[in-house]
Amino acid sequence: MSEGMASLAHSSQGRKALIVGASRGLGLALAREYLRRRWHVTATARVPSDTQLHALAGLAYGRLKPEIVDINDVEQLHALRGRISEALDLLIVNAGVASNPPTLSVGEVSTEEFTRIMITNVLSPMRTVELFGKLVSSTGTIVVMSSGLASVADNERGIWEIYSCSKAALNQLMRSYAARHRGDTRAMLLIAPGWTRTDMGGPDAPLRMEDTIPKLVDTIEANWGRPGLSYLDYQGSTVRW
Repeated sequence: MSEGMASLAHSSQGRKALIVGASRGLGLALAREYLRRRWHVTATARVPSDTQLHALAGLAYGRLKPEIVDINDVEQLHALRGRISEALDLLIVNAGVASNPPTLSVGEVSTEEFTRIMITNVLSPMRTVELFGKLVSSTGTIVVMSSGLASVADNERGIWEIYSCSKAALNQLMRSYAARHRGDTRAMLLIAPGWTRTDMGGPDAPLRMEDTIPKLVDTIEANWGRPGLSYLDYQGSTVRW
């Protein structure tokens, strides 16, 4: 670890994060990175059989608490909220599914599949923000995982259009959330993590997890204490709405 990273890890000791959607992929990697930086992390998996998160907890010396929640289940969300009473420094809502197959156009997708995508990628993440955002301290940060494909201005290819549509809707609702909390001192970030090799991103994605996750966390740190909503990529550059 570099001298700068060691200093950051030391300054982060005792901070508390809730990472919603951490059973695998980006969420699990984020939990691992925050533990490396000496945070105390509560992280959620959707079902008890998501064992990677629990395996990580066994190596975290008590600094990782796994929780089970399906964010599409409102009762489970409220039950989780009832189990978390302490103030948070950081809330990360990481949720995203693609249509099956991802290349479906709006003319091809079924109503049921479109509804599934919109509930999982838009409604449930924002319900989570509404519910758990109240726990984030006045100096803390709220992060919602978006996508570069959510950019309306940059949509020149029309790929993954159902997924893109859902993430654009997520961005719009986060803008509404920020507008309703005008004057809030917390940083609010929509982050596009880049096309990364995950189960959803696939093996052909150009970025590895070890390329993106440390930089993504650095970007969150760099925007700490900057009130208002920003839409950024994992390296901290502004993404066009």
